[in-house]
Amino acid sequence: MAFSIADIIKQQVNSAAGGIQIPANVQNQVLGGLSDSILGSLTKTATSRGGVNIITDLLTGKTSAAKSPVTSLAGSIFTNSVLKNLNLGKAANASLIALIPTVLGGVTKLFKDQNGDGKVDINDVIIALGGKIGGGGLFGSILGGLFRRK
Repeated sequence: MAFSIADIIKQQVNSAAGGIQIPANVQNQVLGGLSDSILGSLTKTATSRGGVNIITDLLTGKTSAAKSPVTSLAGSIFTNSVLKNLNLGKAANASLIALIPTVLGGVTKLFKDQNGDGKVDINDVIIALGGKIGGGGLFGSILGGLFRRK
């Protein structure tokens, strides 16, 4: 069964946020905003110069989630589009932003050696997202698998 990266992110956000107290009246906004910020960061990175390599390095474990430019961009997007409007306080904001590398780390752990060649590479990411290698073009498979929404 193929999943979109948006579905995977949403699952990871819900899992990671379980231990954080989020006021009930803004919980959906916070969790949705966190998911959207991470997906937005991946989308913006994918369309920037060198972005596919940055995402590949993140998803294959070459770059840790904590040190990835994707993480810092997601934090900026989340802060500017969600947190600045909610006034949850510095401690709550810091706790929520700290979830981003946890979520991205959880996403990267889902990608394993899918094709049996003994290593994790971009082909495994494509296969995990339900893409096919060859025929339709590698770049199209990557972006289609990453950003497909249901």
